[in-house]
Amino acid sequence: MNEYLSTILKGSNYSLSQFSKEHIVSLAQRISSRQDKKGKEIFYVECLSRKKEIRLNPEELVRQLFLLELTEQYHYPLSRIQVEYGVHFGREVKRADIVVFDKDDTISPYIIVELKKPKLKDGKEQLKSYCNATGAPIGVWTNGDSISYYNRKDPNYFEDIPNIPTAFEKLSDILTERWTINDLMEKDKLVNERKSLKDLILEMEDEVLANAGVDVFEELFKLIFTKLYDEMESGRNKSRHLEFRNYGDTETELKEKIQRLFNAAKNKWDGVFSTDSTIALTGSHLSVCVASLQDVKLFNSNLDVVDDAFEYLMSKSSKGEKGQYFTPRYVIDMCVKMLNPKENETMIDTAAGSCGFPVHTIFHVWKQILVRKGIPQSHLFTLEQKPAECTDYVNNKVFAIDFDEKAVRVARTLNLIAGDGQTNVLHLNTLDYERWDEVTNEQAWQDTYFEGWKKIRKLRTKSKSDREFNFDILMANPTFAGDIKESRMIAKYDLVKKVDGKYQAKVGRDILFIERNLNFLKPGGRMAIVLPQGRFNNSSDKYIRDYIAERCRILAVVGLHGNVFKPHTGTKTSVLLVQKWDELLCPKKEDYPVFFATMQEPSKDNSGDKIYVANENGTPKLDEYGHLIVKNDLFNHEGLTEDGIAEAFIEFAKKEGLSFFR
Repeated sequence: MNEYLSTILKGSNYSLSQFSKEHIVSLAQRISSRQDKKGKEIFYVECLSRKKEIRLNPEELVRQLFLLELTEQYHYPLSRIQVEYGVHFGREVKRADIVVFDKDDTISPYIIVELKKPKLKDGKEQLKSYCNATGAPIGVWTNGDSISYYNRKDPNYFEDIPNIPTAFEKLSDILTERWTINDLMEKDKLVNERKSLKDLILEMEDEVLANAGVDVFEELFKLIFTKLYDEMESGRNKSRHLEFRNYGDTETELKEKIQRLFNAAKNKWDGVFSTDSTIALTGSHLSVCVASLQDVKLFNSNLDVVDDAFEYLMSKSSKGEKGQYFTPRYVIDMCVKMLNPKENETMIDTAAGSCGFPVHTIFHVWKQILVRKGIPQSHLFTLEQKPAECTDYVNNKVFAIDFDEKAVRVARTLNLIAGDGQTNVLHLNTLDYERWDEVTNEQAWQDTYFEGWKKIRKLRTKSKSDREFNFDILMANPTFAGDIKESRMIAKYDLVKKVDGKYQAKVGRDILFIERNLNFLKPGGRMAIVLPQGRFNNSSDKYIRDYIAERCRILAVVGLHGNVFKPHTGTKTSVLLVQKWDELLCPKKEDYPVFFATMQEPSKDNSGDKIYVANENGTPKLDEYGHLIVKNDLFNHEGLTEDGIAEAFIEFAKKEGLSFFR
């Protein structure tokens, strides 16, 4: 970036990543500078609209670039454009940053652009007030990094639109344009407008959902579920027009269309919603939500986009109260890379949440299968038809359990997408295995979960006992919060007995998970588990460490940064990786090296917002699919960042001759 531009933008909330390199260079060439009386350098440019020299600050820089876009990309003549347009609010007059006037009614504002408020929430409120006061049907907000386009339906509803019309188009041309999956890839709002799905959900809550009188989680879950189905159908048939869009439908027509699509999705992926469930949003509320979501591509090289949304929705409902937190996907990816699952190995997550560990394990193994078969990995590999080996792996080798019913439904959705029609995610209480029979014999439970249950039973060590299983790999982030006091349940666990042989009256939930998880693994099986840091340090927990060391080789301990699980909790955690002793795969030793590492990059700020990798010029660094990269040192993001903890462990594992890296 030109040094003039960097100096002007320094310390502001504005950026230029939204604009083309050609326009940035064109503007930079017109900038001049001179010193003020105190010797400070001041920058100027001739305004395209006002035809006079204007002093440049960050907002003015973005305005001049947007004027270039309006004239050169959208072909609006300068005669239809005015800056600092006076908008009257009673006696008060406020200045709109840019106004484009109607072609026929040349004194009526047609498009209003807001730049003064560099945060979307503030900017949108200002923009709405200008559009309502002038009757302008189209509004744009940008800070040069993110951008939003809106169609003012009435004073209360501003619907997202994919773009603004050019000087030769009508608004209806933009709204009725038929989209295929390729159009969605090219125009994906998350990439082009630098937004996250969580941002869009927050907007929808502000606009309509807070007052819609519905269960926000359920209604947005239905819409995401439906849109995933629509994208998958078009991913399999590239010429098919996407149906999860408003092509100028009336509210009634749109609601009927989305309900039909939801019914088809339920039919394809059963067991997530009841057969009689319907979209509860009114037609007007639904049209706002569809407009917000229709330009977003949910399918990605992974499912991070969907994860983000579900993490937010579920943290608002029941998750945080039970001490369950979503594991950030970069922590999951590190664990998967370090345990290196193979196509012939079984895997389970016993505290699955939204199924991050199983889904990312699936992606890891799929990539191995595609490489082995010489099939290039496409941008849309998660939704395209895959070799039978990929589907067989999901259906027969990957399992998950969670005791929270909402989490199980989300997990099943993500697993259904991965496996395209079957799932082994079960609604059970992992720790209370003595009562599994009572649950699994219920007809309603069997209707949804029996196929997965039938497969998991085959992995029991003893045919009629749910205590021990023969899994190759287990990855989990179990609940920390709350002690278990139920004597009937805790009496079944060895770790409840203190050294003096007496039972404790209560025990930490995570302690029981350690023992339970080890009982899921066969000899030579390996585990990654997230635990509170205290379990590794406290002298009172030595008996737990001894219990683990007696049964396993401790492979690695990775200390995570205290911000990783914010905003839900600031508890300091570490990941423990172990392999069960086995004569062939992991012969028992008394003395052996252990890999220790500590995460240095926080990955999130103190508020729990993700920190992203930036290029040298300060613009966000994107992966090959155009998505932001969270700044961490856990692994190298396919070579886009420096090698991290996972790569160092892999080197250690090969040197040590560990079975899963031989």
